Amino acid sequence: MTSPARVSLADVTPPIALGPLDGRYRSAVAPLVDHLSEAALNRERVHVEVEWLIHLTSQQVVPGAPELSAAERQYLRDVVATFGPDEVAELAEIERTTVHDVKAVEYFLKRRLAEAPATLGPDTVLPAVSELVHFACTSEDINNLSYALMVRGAVREVWLPAAVALVDDVAAMARDLAAVPMLALTHGQPATPTTLGKELAVLAHRLRRQLRRIEADEYLGKLNGATGTYGAHVVAVPGADWPEVSRTFVEHLGLTWNPLTTQIESHDWQAELYADIARFNRVLHNLATDVWSYISRGVFIQTPVAGATGSSTMPHKVNPIRFENAEANLELSCALLDTLAATLVTSRLQRDLTDSTTQRNIGPAFGHSLLAIDNVRRGLRALSVDAGLLARELDQNWEVLGEPVQSAMRAAAVAGVTGMQNPYERLKELTRGRRLTADDMREFIAGLGLPEDVAARLAALEPGSYTGLAEQLVGYLEG
Repeated sequence: MTSPARVSLADVTPPIALGPLDGRYRSAVAPLVDHLSEAALNRERVHVEVEWLIHLTSQQVVPGAPELSAAERQYLRDVVATFGPDEVAELAEIERTTVHDVKAVEYFLKRRLAEAPATLGPDTVLPAVSELVHFACTSEDINNLSYALMVRGAVREVWLPAAVALVDDVAAMARDLAAVPMLALTHGQPATPTTLGKELAVLAHRLRRQLRRIEADEYLGKLNGATGTYGAHVVAVPGADWPEVSRTFVEHLGLTWNPLTTQIESHDWQAELYADIARFNRVLHNLATDVWSYISRGVFIQTPVAGATGSSTMPHKVNPIRFENAEANLELSCALLDTLAATLVTSRLQRDLTDSTTQRNIGPAFGHSLLAIDNVRRGLRALSVDAGLLARELDQNWEVLGEPVQSAMRAAAVAGVTGMQNPYERLKELTRGRRLTADDMREFIAGLGLPEDVAARLAALEPGSYTGLAEQLVGYLEG
């Protein structure tokens, strides 16, 4: 019997997503589509072309060009504001002929200028300024500004708010758990106790520091022609102060002007930004692995989700999937961000096209990071603390008090108390490789010959109270 030919899933309508960000995880990353998709790129290209046309006419840069009325400027800006699915399809149709994406945008906008009389009346000057669309521009003049606006919007309107909310969540947990004592583990071994809140505060502080760097990052742009010399500009209009025209235009868009470039804006600002975001990702990865370890150890208990399956065969399990998912997505995001940063800072001589394909992957780089942030926030909300387990761990590790006892002996020796020789070695002999009880430790302290007040202070010490200034240190958290 002959089996039927396998149906091609590539022919399914609507199209099936090739990657998980546009499929399984679409809802978590959807806000980025308005900033970092191909459609968003084309909308920003239209935006830049419109603002350049308005800038040239309002500043009377080109002799003889009429100044646009308020209605005409609004008409042009409405082209950007109403840019949607129909315009995306129209641009795609034009590009099939031009086989050039930015040229398609130029022709698209010229169509709108030709259509202006139907909206604004026959006296509109918009058709007469059609040749000022893309005037003296190379494609990269439009693209570099468009990408800067896209990335700035994605960071400030989507990624940063999500990241700030996450850090606020961690900081709130740190404050709530500031006084909860916990056995620390250094090299996986019992160590000087801390508080659970203080350890979370360390991570919140690290993350917030990276956010400050990201908030301060610049977004650069240029508009200076085919090799960054204003060659066509000064030949066409020799009387204009073109660097000043360029500077005021770039700054009008809310970007930082780059005065010295080749054909392309050098993309160094992107490398700087992506390195900062990757560093944030890596600190968040540290948080995810630490929380995973706390869950494995039993410090955190996960709240089961009604109806959810933890394991296909082991019904008792509640897997820490949010933190594992976050780890993987942070690694993917960092890999993409690292590649972007490394690739974009190099362009052969005055121009090559490696940056074109590379920049089309900015969206996935941010998408995997945003998905990880979402997963960590969801995971943190499902945690509670097993304070009993923490107390039991501390009570089983009285040997951690060897540190304060030998430190008190050192201080006493300096103060002239006799019998305090070799404090470290004596505590090492007492504690290494052994489990001590409270009685063992107190008996040792009583036999040291310490001043009465010091001996009493040490005798009252317990692993659960030996947390130093951990609780107060949480107060250094900002926000």
